[in-house]
Amino acid sequence: MQTEAFVLTQTGAAKTAFQRQEVSISAPKSAEVLIEVEAFGLNYADVMARLGLYREAPPMPCVLGYELVGKIIEVGANVSPQLLGKRVLAFTRFGAYAKHAITRADAIHEIPANITAAQALPFATQGVTAYYMTDILAPIQPHDNVLVHAAAGGVGSFLIQLARLRGATVIASTGSDQKLPYIQSLGAQHVINYKKGNYQDQIKALLGDQKLNVSYNPIGAKSAKTDLTLLGPGGRLFLFGGSELANRKGLLGKLKFLWEMGFLLPIGLMMQSKNILGVNMLKLADAQPLLIQNSMSALIELYEQQKLQLPEITTYQAAAFFEAHDALGAGLTKGKLVIEWD
Repeated sequence: MQTEAFVLTQTGAAKTAFQRQEVSISAPKSAEVLIEVEAFGLNYADVMARLGLYREAPPMPCVLGYELVGKIIEVGANVSPQLLGKRVLAFTRFGAYAKHAITRADAIHEIPANITAAQALPFATQGVTAYYMTDILAPIQPHDNVLVHAAAGGVGSFLIQLARLRGATVIASTGSDQKLPYIQSLGAQHVINYKKGNYQDQIKALLGDQKLNVSYNPIGAKSAKTDLTLLGPGGRLFLFGGSELANRKGLLGKLKFLWEMGFLLPIGLMMQSKNILGVNMLKLADAQPLLIQNSMSALIELYEQQKLQLPEITTYQAAAFFEAHDALGAGLTKGKLVIEWD
């Protein structure tokens, strides 16, 4: 069948990189479902793909997007027909930037009619990434000192709240004073502006004789090495992105990015009792789709119990897709960006 989509055709600014056009979509395979899309979300990994910096992205031309809300209109041979007509939140392996998309039947979560698409979408990629790190991979312990980089972003908004639910002290980092009230509203006890002095010194001043127990780092480059020095024994450094790479031009810039990350021997980590944990939700979704489904379910339950508030949500109509994508890439946004089809 034919459907409309935003197709990535080249790298660069959103208005030149994407084309809104008709594309062909196949029937769902045996364990898949076809969804009529109501709205989809944007994530920073999409920006990296647009800039040609995300190696997991499919070859161009391609349709990006990890998450959507919509109605199931067709199911594969091994999928229960009872799912037909269900309104779901779905994690996709690309393809969500379209009016129709296919995903695995075990990567969806049914949502009630009283939850809007904009309210549901944060619980997919961003919420699941945060929940996997705080509650599954290496759960936060009470009284942990936790650093959250990019604290006003979608993942950061969840990390602050989930860390606080587990009894942690949260130090949130941002580059904009305008974002401070929002970050504080999420429960962070300390907020620092890394553009107003070395963030390493600011954290040491806050902690005194203590050390960080956890750092959530989606930036990479020299910040990863810095965070590792701030960790005490038993400390965990989570690396789940490389946004600093977007500021590096050409091959030399990329090589410098890697050099600044540093080179570590496993025995050195063992001797210091420190841990580096890499997180790529696309790989996890491929290998453990039920982990994604269960995490979405747990997050929505926390929200319904009023233990979790939604991040700030900005909704754009499809006509403003290019504007939204560029704003995300420029770091001008907070929380979750949602695109609704016209």
